[in-house]
Amino acid sequence: MQLKSYLVLLLSVRETVGGWVDPDTKLEFHSTVSLTEGDDRAYELVFSDEFETEGRSFADGEDSRWTALDKNDYTNDALHFYKSKNVRTTNGVLNITTTLENNDYKAFNEKTKKYYVDTKHVQSAMVQGWNKFCLTGGIVEFSAKLPGKGSVGGLWPALWMLGNLARATYVGSSDWVWPFSYNVCDPSKVEQQEINACRRVGHYGMQPGVGRGAPEIDILEAMGGEKGPLPNTPVQRPYFSTSLQIAPGVSKNRPILSHQPNPGHWYTDLEYGNATNTALNPFFYGVTLIHTPKEYTYQSDAISANTEINETFFEKMHKYRVEWEPPSKGNDDGYIRWYLNDKFLYGIHGHSLNITDTSIPSEPMYLIMNTAVATSWGFPTPCPEGCSCKCFECGNPDCDCALPVGYCDNFPANFEIDYVRVWQAKNDPKHQLGCSTKERPTELFIKGHKKRYMEESQREPLLPIHFGGATCTSDLDCGGIRHGSCTERGVCKCNEGFAGSSCLSHFGFDDNPFIEYDNTLEVSYLLLPNAFLFIFGALLVGFCIFFIFTVVKNHGDSKNHAENSWIMGTPNGYSRSASPSPQHHNKPVSYCMIDGRMIDD
Repeated sequence: MQLKSYLVLLLSVRETVGGWVDPDTKLEFHSTVSLTEGDDRAYELVFSDEFETEGRSFADGEDSRWTALDKNDYTNDALHFYKSKNVRTTNGVLNITTTLENNDYKAFNEKTKKYYVDTKHVQSAMVQGWNKFCLTGGIVEFSAKLPGKGSVGGLWPALWMLGNLARATYVGSSDWVWPFSYNVCDPSKVEQQEINACRRVGHYGMQPGVGRGAPEIDILEAMGGEKGPLPNTPVQRPYFSTSLQIAPGVSKNRPILSHQPNPGHWYTDLEYGNATNTALNPFFYGVTLIHTPKEYTYQSDAISANTEINETFFEKMHKYRVEWEPPSKGNDDGYIRWYLNDKFLYGIHGHSLNITDTSIPSEPMYLIMNTAVATSWGFPTPCPEGCSCKCFECGNPDCDCALPVGYCDNFPANFEIDYVRVWQAKNDPKHQLGCSTKERPTELFIKGHKKRYMEESQREPLLPIHFGGATCTSDLDCGGIRHGSCTERGVCKCNEGFAGSSCLSHFGFDDNPFIEYDNTLEVSYLLLPNAFLFIFGALLVGFCIFFIFTVVKNHGDSKNHAENSWIMGTPNGYSRSASPSPQHHNKPVSYCMIDGRMIDD
């Protein structure tokens, strides 16, 4: 009876607050106010995860909100391998643990164009909400404690957002898509942006003439290291970066790394808070994505700021917040503003992007939490004299010179997230939920290119969510009576509202999902008058009959001619084989052909 009452209460609460809201979120956090001056809209909680349940797994199929990866990371000179077992909920937090463990993986040699087996010596975790929970506009807040020691470099904890058209670490999904936020028809950039505004025909349910992509909003990217002055900035380590990454980028007179931009050649009217030591990030202005031929090469920009922090950020929880307002249709407004412990850090206005005609993102974006380790982040630069900087393994004396001071003693390192909460303005059409929306659909595009979003060994990018199935000896193995029960067969069966093999996660869902008109990839048919179709059909049948009759008649004539030639001797003095050519034994076949590409398999 108590269980039934609990389920009724759970479902009634979910109908009130939305399918993505964690029932463990206290009512006082079901609403918030914007920290942006002049924004007096009412904001309601639309997503949350408090990570209160102990021992949750985030492996593929285990959680409706998140997926933890089990794969190599080929991006950013990564030294780590992602494993889902390196992330669990413990003591009321999400714990991403980075350890020293070896993993073999399939590497590719660009010079020899051959694959070979290589080894990575760091194991970590990435948790992403790709194609599960996405938002367009709103307020996102994390409470987190950074991993390791702030005085030691090498770890790269991050909290960020990415457009759903690209899946983080799946590089095939990001080419010519990441990080475009560009809705201008420019013939010179058609080859650089796969879904560009010059297209006059809409494919995969997308609107024609609308440029699409996968922009990136970085809420936190923390850099540890020894204190000391850094070139052309007042900020010292440790610090964290907040960024908007978009394409296309500034193509000429770009800023030089570690230098301030020249006036008129970078984004203007950027805002910086005065309550913290925050300044423009001169160490990363974006990347050039080189492709062959060169027409496919394009530039991305990182419009970024650094905020200096101290050791307490690696010892206790702090709040990281972003307020994202998409632009109004046809305007260059909108903004992104970052906050630390409710203090303003940095802001980008829509009109600040006019230098490249890009815009504040309007794409559905998902949340990502991870700790990376990469030679491009916190490692000695430039490479110390006499060091090859080709070896980064702890315990190997040949590698010591290439590692940050104290790096090997910084493992294991725990990146702890206390909660994730998302609010959106009530009754504002610019604020939407869903990874595929009416204005920015992604579902059919992903289905049509699904190999881009998965490993070679996978059949589908994401496994179906489990609702039980783990072995058990009692209800406690299934989360207790609230979550599920252990059946007579010794497997967990989840109660309504819970998911995962052991029923440990609250099931999340879109309350009002956008349904594509048709989930199949269909061919557009040409509509013609019935009279025309009747005449065309009659002519086609007549042609096929005439063609078959002609082939049969010619075959009979050829056969008679061959037989007569064999009996009468070789004509014109030519000799012939003792047996007829094989083609004389082939059965004549006639075909009425149409383009096979127009037929569904």
